[in-house]
Amino acid sequence: MKGSKAKSVLPGFGLSLGFTIFYLSVIVIIPLVGVFIRTSGMSWEAFWRTVTDPRVLASYKISFVTAFSAALVNAVFGLLVAWVLVRYRFPGKKLVDSIVDLPFALPTAVAGIALTAIYAPSGWMGSLLEPLGIKVAYTPLGITIALIFIGLPFVVRTVQPVLQELEKGTEEAAVMLGAFRWRTFRKVILPELIPPLITGFALAFARGVGEYGSVVFISGNMPMRTEIAPLLIMTKLEQYDYAGATAIAVVMLVVSFLMLLLINYLQWRTNRRFAAVE
Repeated sequence: MKGSKAKSVLPGFGLSLGFTIFYLSVIVIIPLVGVFIRTSGMSWEAFWRTVTDPRVLASYKISFVTAFSAALVNAVFGLLVAWVLVRYRFPGKKLVDSIVDLPFALPTAVAGIALTAIYAPSGWMGSLLEPLGIKVAYTPLGITIALIFIGLPFVVRTVQPVLQELEKGTEEAAVMLGAFRWRTFRKVILPELIPPLITGFALAFARGVGEYGSVVFISGNMPMRTEIAPLLIMTKLEQYDYAGATAIAVVMLVVSFLMLLLINYLQWRTNRRFAAVE
């Protein structure tokens, strides 16, 4: 009938959409808006002085650089782990597959204590690396290793389903046409894996930026050297400087949002380019 509104095949769209918006507003949007409202009570001079303090800037650098580095490492080795779990059969495969999820279940504080005990100068790995001039605990390298530990499952579990759905017939056809293994991987397999890799990278990066429990022990918390931004926020809260804590949080929130927006844009461009090729 002309002018009538087309009905959705699935009923209850209006109710579901309303509940979704309400739930996201209560759980996500309202708390974030509260951070901005609390910060708005500061004058611009006080806000700028707080967020540009040398100690705060150093904590931003440590948090974002280590999170980015860890996510980059996880993108490479997470792909390798997912490839092994999907393409090969070996004894203990299910056990290895379960171990990948261990950082999800393990309390972050426990992970931080364990990593510190292992990589400390007197620890098992630390005692082997110390004579080589490599210090892990209480350095940015230690923070990066902790973030690699907690971020690996995000990449593996994002890439793994895509690898499982890839048709092996396409790879076999490429090999039969004379393509070498590397060319087959680069031209046939990798284009399909780039979107989930970008997603896994974004998830690992976002988790790393806000990570606290597994980092606070191994970092040593030295201002200007190994102090992360979440720890500095906790320090401000312990000093009852709520405005200063929210000011630092606002900057982290805005930068993280912009970086995730850029990553999502790159993912959209990648999907669009590959869709045009197909």
